[in-house]
Order: sequence, then structure tokens, then C-alpha cells
Amino acid sequence: MKKITKFKHKKVLVLGLAKSGVSAASLLHKLEAFVTVNDQKPLAENPEAQGLLQEGIKVICGSHPIELLDEGFQYVIKNPGIPYHNPLIKKAIEKNIPVLTEVELAYLISEAEMIGITGTNGKTTTTTLLFEILKEADQNPLIAGNIGTVASEVAQDAKENEKMVVELSSFQLMGTEEFAPHVAIITNLYDAHLDYHGNLDEYWKAKANITKNQTEHDYLIINADQEHVLQTVAFTKAKLIPFSTTKEVEGGAYIKNGSIYFKDDKVVELSSIVLPGAHNLENILCAVAACKIYGVTNDSIRKVLGVFTGVKHRTQFVRELNGIKFYNDSKATNSLATKSALQAFEGPTILLAGGLDRGNGFDDLIPYLKNVKLLITFGETSEKFVKTGEEAGIQSIIPVDNVEKAVPVAFSHAQEGDVVLLSPACASWDQYRTFEQRGDIFIEAVHKL
Repeated sequence: MKKITKFKHKKVLVLGLAKSGVSAASLLHKLEAFVTVNDQKPLAENPEAQGLLQEGIKVICGSHPIELLDEGFQYVIKNPGIPYHNPLIKKAIEKNIPVLTEVELAYLISEAEMIGITGTNGKTTTTTLLFEILKEADQNPLIAGNIGTVASEVAQDAKENEKMVVELSSFQLMGTEEFAPHVAIITNLYDAHLDYHGNLDEYWKAKANITKNQTEHDYLIINADQEHVLQTVAFTKAKLIPFSTTKEVEGGAYIKNGSIYFKDDKVVELSSIVLPGAHNLENILCAVAACKIYGVTNDSIRKVLGVFTGVKHRTQFVRELNGIKFYNDSKATNSLATKSALQAFEGPTILLAGGLDRGNGFDDLIPYLKNVKLLITFGETSEKFVKTGEEAGIQSIIPVDNVEKAVPVAFSHAQEGDVVLLSPACASWDQYRTFEQRGDIFIEAVHKL
């Protein structure tokens, strides 16, 4: 870990705990900052805050008192999920106090160089696939970020001969100042998180932060099939490495004659890749391009792509029972992800969908519901999905209370050759803490059948 002095003897407010806040507070304490932690949850119900208190860190719990910012803080490190219209954050910005996320801390202390992956969809699959290929090629990768392992925690033990493969959300990237991965990847950009960012331009601008500090010695892997992505990062100084699923691109990764190429080199035949779904070709091209920057051999890439079936909660095969296949796509928290999942299957499908109501409708899913024989809805958006299903002409629609109750209903209506797909198109927070919890409940219910 680099012993940086940027925060030494500086007053730093860590706003919001969860895993990233705990890691940030503890790290800043090691870096000799004067740390104050503020979390909404009362101290008696907050084991994380209690642990930090035992480390000698000042903790204020139960509310977010606005007068906190009158104490002369020089930095705020906020939980990525806290929006910028939060009164404390607004006041910090008014007082010109830098508002950062723990990803910035991870970058500043890491001895290992970073590969950063962002985009609307495909981040987790790309991050995991890239990690697995680099591991196969003995490149000493570490995995961290929005994928579930806190970057600032991993970075503390990262060594110079290692590489940190970091999944990054727009929320995390908004809180960066110096962050500059050696290799940055933008998988794609669509409409998402507008309730947080306010509008599409702000969302895309946040994503573009991944390359704002890159230099001509760094690389940016970019989706050449999306002109708006190219325009969003037109300012970059990094070397552009394009990828495309639709055309040959100079100096990048593309598909030709049933194979994936990088530049003029045939890397792997599509027929030998086991990861399902056309949408995953973007993720594979991203990973191949990044690996080629590091000189990974085609043999290592082929070996992993011949066995890599995906990541948990992302079109994850759970089991086959009586000729019925069950897939867990709980990570599909927006319509675009659910579209991709639906396109991966050609046969009759029973779709389980619903969750947190963010005010949007689901009419954009209608063209993709043609193979859905039964729609099972749940959560706050249950009624919206019923209407969408009716407009799509789905003959059978059944609202249920939750995912656990949806599984036996799906099984009772399924026939041999059907696919039962949990792909909610919504966040989980109306009924579940995380999409992972929602997916785990689905998996457990399937195994109980």
C-alpha cells in the first residue's frame, strides 16, 4: 500500500457505511486522517459503526445533522448510493469540500495498476471473465469494485506485480478526482439511473469519468457500435481500442466468419464459446481486447471461454427438472438487461418480473415478450407488468406476492422444453436488500421443487 499523505491530519467525513464506508473509514484512520463517520442507522443497531468506534474513530449515528459540515471538514467520502441532492452533500458542494467515493482512495493507495470496467450492462460479466482469463495467463489479477469486493480494501494489499480488475458504477465514478486506470472499458451506454443522475447527459458524463484522467500511455476500450459513446469520450487522451459485434474495426476486437478477431489475429471460434446469449459477445470482445493489451495468448483466452458459463445472478443456469430449465437473472435491474436475457432463449419462456417502482413503464419490453407463454409478476411494479403483458398479448398472467411464491407457480404451469426465467427488470429494494438476496431466494426455491 502506498503511504500517501494527502489525508494526513485532515478532517474527513465518511458519510454512509455499508462495506465501502467501513473500509474507507478504517483506511483513512490508518492514513492518519481525523475521521468522523456519519450513518443513518442508530448505533445500537449498527455493528459496523460500533466496530469503528472501537478503533478510535468518531461515530455519529441515527441521523445526518446538517450542522456537521460546520466542523471544518476538508473531504467528504460518501457511500456511492447517497444521491447528490442529499442535504449534507449539497452543503458540502456549496462549501467547495471535495466529495469523493472510496474508489478514489483505492486508486491513490494501490501499488497495482488498475483495469476499470463500466457501462450500463455487462460490467459484472466482463469483469469476471477478464479476471478469469488473466488468472489463467498467470497475470496475478485481483477483482474488486461494484462486483461486491470493496476496492479500497483490496487495494491495501495489492502488489506492484498484480492488476486490479475493478467494476465501476456511475455512482462511484462521480466521486473521483485523480482516478486513472491504465486500461478503461465502457461496455455500452443506455438509459439508466435517471432517478439518481437527473438526465441522460449527466449519467453518460459520470460514466466518462473513467477516462477523464487517462493519458496517451493508457487505453480506452470502447463500443464502436454506439456513436454516442464515442462522442461522450471524445475528449480522452487515451489510446482508443474499439470493439464491434457488427463490423470489422481497425486496431480492435470484432467478429468475422464465425470467429472473434483482435486486429488481424483470429483469437477464438464462436462455436467453442459456452457463455450463452448474443448480448455476451460485447462482454467477450471487451475482455479479449483488454487481454491482448497485456499480451495474453490465444490459448489462455480459448481455454477460459471454453468453460466460462457466466456469473451468479446474470442469466445463471440453476437446474433442469423434468425437462424444464431454470435461469436466475436477478441482476437484471432494468428493461435493457431483461431484453438481453429474453433474446438469449428461443423456446417457450415463463418470465418472473417485477420489483422497485422507479416511475418508468415497461412498454419497451413488449417486442421481446413474443416467446413468453406465462408472465408471473410481483413487487411494486406488479400491476404495471400485468398491463404490459396484456398489451403484449400474453394469454396467461399471474400476480404473486414475491419471488419465493413465483417459483412453484411457474413450475406448475411449465412443460418439458420450457425455460423459467427470473429477470425482474427492476431493482430489488422494495422487497429484498439486494438483487443477490433476491436471486438466492429464487435459487433456493428452485432446489426445493
